[in-house]
Amino acid sequence: MAQTEIDLSAFFPASLKIIKVLNRKKEIHIFIKSQTHTQTCPSCKQECNEYHSTYRRKIQDLPILGKTVYIHLTAYRYYCRNSECEQDVFCETVNGFFGFYKRMTGRLEDFVIALALNTSCEGASRVSQLLGITISGDTLIRMILQRASKMEPVKTDMIGVDDWAYKKGSTYGTIIVDGRTHKPIDLLDGRDGAKLKEWLKKNQQVKIVTRDRASAYASAISEVLPDAMQIADRFHLHQNLLVAIKNVTAQKIPGKVKITQNHEQKAVEKRAVHEKKTATKKQKKRA
Repeated sequence: MAQTEIDLSAFFPASLKIIKVLNRKKEIHIFIKSQTHTQTCPSCKQECNEYHSTYRRKIQDLPILGKTVYIHLTAYRYYCRNSECEQDVFCETVNGFFGFYKRMTGRLEDFVIALALNTSCEGASRVSQLLGITISGDTLIRMILQRASKMEPVKTDMIGVDDWAYKKGSTYGTIIVDGRTHKPIDLLDGRDGAKLKEWLKKNQQVKIVTRDRASAYASAISEVLPDAMQIADRFHLHQNLLVAIKNVTAQKIPGKVKITQNHEQKAVEKRAVHEKKTATKKQKKRA
């Protein structure tokens, strides 16, 4: 017999128990209670097993069939009995599934940030609304900057540099990608090259830079790292080629081209004229 029901608990950590689910017209509300017995103190990293109290949180999760999903979590606060720790009480995060002071689950944050980095923050916000995710462009910017600030510095000799849109057509930044792993390693404000200069001064180990055709990036790299090899990325190489072909074509081919008749059509017309003249001569002779 085919299974017609989905076990939602399979999509949550084992330490969470689903109490009830409310399916409304545009929203799904999932009520969950924590079943944890130990948590790690965020300050001293010591494992704690003494409850202080419970608390409730409302957190947004990935949508289901276009419906906004809200998780109503009942979780625990724990005592930290480490005498050397400054934090006496802390809230659990269910082993990182829910972050501190977060309004979204980690998996939902990962999705909207990936969407924003591949489009723009305002564009990602509009797409998210259609999918059933409630978020604004400003919130996406704060999330991206917060995550970028927590990135561990990556030392690499090959980087890729390009601009990206906080808000398309309005506010732009600069993204730096590790050329070896193809993963983002830093986000900078603006795309005029000033912030890039500061970053390059702190990363003198860079030997190869792939970039777009922006002169601001080129001058910043040449000024700080004159010996570094600058490479146009594949997309912009294709773009350069198309521009070159267009320019050559415009020079060699005139704007207006007169289309002449082909030889076969000329021969047919010539034969028709000849036959007409012959017919005219015959008519004159008969007359």
